[in-house]
Amino acid sequence: MWQDREIRFDVDTRMLRLIPGEFTLDRIENVEDTKGNNGDRGIFRITNLRLIWHAQAMPRINLSIGLNTVAGIQSKKASSKIKGETESMYVTAKAPQTRFEFVFTSLGTAQAVTRLFSTTQSINRAYETTRLYRELKMRGPIVDEDGRLRILPGEQQVDKIDGVWNLSSEQGNLGVMICTNLRVVWFATMSVGYNVSIPYMQLANCRVRDSKFGLALVIDTTPQSGEYILGFRIDPEEKLKNTCRSINSLSKAASLKPFFGISKRESDTHSDEESGEIAVRATRVDAFAAYFSDGLVSSEPRGPVFNEDLGLAVEQLRPGFSLAQLWEVHVE
Repeated sequence: MWQDREIRFDVDTRMLRLIPGEFTLDRIENVEDTKGNNGDRGIFRITNLRLIWHAQAMPRINLSIGLNTVAGIQSKKASSKIKGETESMYVTAKAPQTRFEFVFTSLGTAQAVTRLFSTTQSINRAYETTRLYRELKMRGPIVDEDGRLRILPGEQQVDKIDGVWNLSSEQGNLGVMICTNLRVVWFATMSVGYNVSIPYMQLANCRVRDSKFGLALVIDTTPQSGEYILGFRIDPEEKLKNTCRSINSLSKAASLKPFFGISKRESDTHSDEESGEIAVRATRVDAFAAYFSDGLVSSEPRGPVFNEDLGLAVEQLRPGFSLAQLWEVHVE
């Protein structure tokens, strides 16, 4: 899967189609790729894996920016051929041995400008906080002090196997293996901090093979997660084989309907007839966005203005924000 981990330019439009488990969170029309295609109107889509932009007149001119490559999102002034000097969204993205900067400008209302930035920022934060769904993790806070797995939202525990030996050291470590609908977890009985969490999307192969410890359960992970080979000893042999079959079955089910960690609330969605997709629309202004830095050094800082309600001078707010919105507290 490359969608969340790569930056691709002008790909075949078929590669912009959503893969299983990927869905559109917002779709914004009249967005300009100000840096690469200044003057061209386009459509900007935010999915749970990537940012997609394509020109309205010529869809083969497009961008696919994986959320895993995004290093920063800022709101700064830019010069648009259509809109002139205006507030735009700057996206910094990293690739092997290079960095890219993308500038997107909403050509719509002030509300659309705010929505472009706040929605992208919110989804990027959600992606960062849901890495356990997608990435192999070792020695993480995945088990509490009482030896109970910290269940993720949308996760269901399927099986728990006691007396599982991790064969990574000469003498082995006794522990517990837990299989859920999303991942395989093992942790040591004597030290729950010694653990590993393997999402099924990072599991390349699971099999039973002979080792110097006898028959062992061997899990191979994908190149994306480091190509680890993890061995576990489970007795008796029948229990070992049943565990292997169970993991393979759960992995197959997860691959048919993958869950990448970001969910959409059906109550906030509506059908987009033009794209045939369900889109989550921004329902409020993100106050965090109003305070988000314009950069460490700003050539045109926003000057102070007198606010009659506060009786104080405050920094001028960006278009689309009001002082009242900054005092609102939203509980998700």
